[in-house]
Amino acid sequence: MARDSTMYRFEVDLSDTDRGVYGPLTFRAAFHPSEAPGFFVARLMAYCLNSQDGLELSQGISDPDVPALRVMGPDGRPLVWIEVGQPDARRLHKASKTGAKVMVYSHKDPYQYLKNLAEEKIHRVEELRIYSFEPGFLESVGKCLDRDNKWGLTVSGGTLYLTAGRSSLTSELREGRPASG
Repeated sequence: MARDSTMYRFEVDLSDTDRGVYGPLTFRAAFHPSEAPGFFVARLMAYCLNSQDGLELSQGISDPDVPALRVMGPDGRPLVWIEVGQPDARRLHKASKTGAKVMVYSHKDPYQYLKNLAEEKIHRVEELRIYSFEPGFLESVGKCLDRDNKWGLTVSGGTLYLTAGRSSLTSELREGRPASG
């Protein structure tokens, strides 16, 4: 018998000095039983780091045709397309052809992934952004998760400062790009 997703609630006090975004975020996210904890936490962090009007958090891996997060324009086309994990080059090529700003938040070391992407054809590859976190950060955040979460997240100079419960965690947000042909 398949297990249902577990719903988590978040109240985040966001202070993103890099983007000039400040204020509370309140959202819910479903954690699918087959989803890796690091992947789930990367989705949560991507949501916080890209908070803006219209940002939608998908149902996770249960809908493979929809990115993990997106912002849709008034004409129904995506303006922002955010993937989590290490999507293949075909998926990124398709996303880039929509005209959306495309980003990936990796829950693993992106070195080999970036190397592999550099060998593939991806539309507007020079605009593609791949973000990753310091080793162990996502796992540490995952250990702090409760069904109801109150976080304080500060972003300054590319560094994340997260307070979750009694834990204080820090990670550099690393940006990588596949080398364009």
